[in-house]
Amino acid sequence: MSTAVRRDQARQLPSAQQKRRLRSDRVAGLDVARALAVFGMFGAHVGVVADDVGSSPSTWLGVVNGRSSILFAVLAGVSVALLSGRTVPAGGDELVRARMRILVRAAWVFAIGGVLEALGTDIDIILGVYAVLFVLALPFLRWPPRQLLVAAGVLAVVTPPVDLVLAQLAEATGSYDTPFVWLAVTGPYPALIWWAFLLVGLAVGRSDLASARARATLVATGAGLAVLGYGGGWVTTQWFAGGTPVDGDGFSERPDAWDPVWLTGSVPHSGTTFEIVGSVGFALIVIGVCLVVAELLPRVSYPLASVGAMALTVYTGQVVAVWLIGTLDYDDNGAWATYILVSLVVATAWRVLLGRGPLERLLTWNSTLAAGRANRCAARDPAPSAS
Repeated sequence: MSTAVRRDQARQLPSAQQKRRLRSDRVAGLDVARALAVFGMFGAHVGVVADDVGSSPSTWLGVVNGRSSILFAVLAGVSVALLSGRTVPAGGDELVRARMRILVRAAWVFAIGGVLEALGTDIDIILGVYAVLFVLALPFLRWPPRQLLVAAGVLAVVTPPVDLVLAQLAEATGSYDTPFVWLAVTGPYPALIWWAFLLVGLAVGRSDLASARARATLVATGAGLAVLGYGGGWVTTQWFAGGTPVDGDGFSERPDAWDPVWLTGSVPHSGTTFEIVGSVGFALIVIGVCLVVAELLPRVSYPLASVGAMALTVYTGQVVAVWLIGTLDYDDNGAWATYILVSLVVATAWRVLLGRGPLERLLTWNSTLAAGRANRCAARDPAPSAS
């Protein structure tokens, strides 16, 4: 091949710097969805919301209960996809770097979650579970969307009863509250069940999110799953639970004896197949709508996108604020509104003046550095070729 031809081909290919810039470009709609997820979790922490959504308007804010954290988990899966090649899964050295970036981010998220737990607030810190989910995603980075969705569907059906049995075994063996068992099985956000949310997000992140067809598919599929999940939950509650929904918060304290009723309904935090399916549907609708709104109204949605772009910092800041102020019994949603307003103002100002949030900057810098070192080590000590 002549030198001139090679030069022409080199000009046609994007440079490494261009690739990094393209991959670092944020998707505003995803940031808007992250902001909504964070604000929903604020409501669970300091708001006054119903346990679930009913026919009365006074209960409609109950939509944030349980669904916000699941939306955030699905978005975590989307982030994993963006870190590992977007629509085309990374391979070779790029895959090694992507896995290292994800591992380092998982370590930092786990450490930050541990610090927030040590503050002793009444908030159930979800970051430790997210860190575990990042690690669980690593074997699936090369899987196509269809296989990811099939795997998520299998997990949605299999993991609720398995988790229930494992929780009973943990109770019997005295390991119920041990850190690993708590994160994986018995805690309020059991990673075994939440694994499905991450795989769904990974599949979503592998699609062309700029495509109108993909966005319409997200909304339509989400609506179908929401009807199937919440409708199935209602039916099973009528048939097997006498019309009385299982207490979702009580599901984190698993029953001592096997009872199929615990697998019925779709109450938030119940961990049933119906809740998983319905909440995934809700998350897909929110993501699809946010992608459209952020594109049509970029200026209006910019403050929300700013919060979403530094979601880890905002979430952490809110927990620290609750620790500083103290645990209060709120009679209305004034505190919730205040936290939202302050987050919007501070995040927007920070993004305009300083760019990335402080924790996001830390994770990006450290994970990129570690990935570069791993790549250099691999280059110095290549694997022996097969003879």
